[in-house]
Amino acid sequence: MAAVHGFQVFWLGFLARADSYELGIPSVPLAQLYAAGAWQCLPNVRFHLRSPVERIDGSGFTVAGERHAADHYICALPFERLEAVGLPAPAFDHSPITGVHLWFDREVTTLPHATLLGRTMQWMFNKDRGRYLQLVVSASRELTNVPRNEIVDIAIGDLRLYFPRVHEANLVKAHVVKEQLATFSAAPGTESLRPAAQSGPPNVFLASDWTRSGWPATMEGAVRSGYLAAEAVAQSAGTPARFLIPDLA
Repeated sequence: MAAVHGFQVFWLGFLARADSYELGIPSVPLAQLYAAGAWQCLPNVRFHLRSPVERIDGSGFTVAGERHAADHYICALPFERLEAVGLPAPAFDHSPITGVHLWFDREVTTLPHATLLGRTMQWMFNKDRGRYLQLVVSASRELTNVPRNEIVDIAIGDLRLYFPRVHEANLVKAHVVKEQLATFSAAPGTESLRPAAQSGPPNVFLASDWTRSGWPATMEGAVRSGYLAAEAVAQSAGTPARFLIPDLA
């Protein structure tokens, strides 16, 4: 990955302030946090679920065969979908992420989360009283062609090195999820390829974790891209406004 992102993580996560290591964790699942019903309190918001975007240009969006027109548009599609809908696509590669879900018959750890250094599995999240653990591998290219049962064996082996109780526990269930198109690959030289919010037709604006948000491909970066797109829309509409929340530093 580009060194600029590594430096940024260490600076903002550990050095910028004495409390910059603290994290905010949602108290509800993301599916509930971002559910369509959570937006019902906002005026003039409508969701069209399972409605693929087919075409985007300065005069409107074509969604599931229907034309939608407005003064301004924000596109938050994945970058690999842009060319198909008529917008220029950046020359990015994907970085896959693999998730391993393990259910044990007993508690194997009391830690809420952990980083597994020097192992294939990188992150551990305690999802339910130490019996259900989720393990995550970022940039998991080496696991692309590895069978799922072998990935589970690797995960169990890594856990045994850090959590001795796994030796006595029985694995009840396991599930492996390979997200081959998880994020764009922030390789050296790609930062200059990330487009700004206003990079298409004059009234079409871009928002997504792969745009030039100032952050790597993270949920936080995606949120920042939304703020930046909203600022670009406000500027275009003649009502400049500031929405982006400053970094910790």
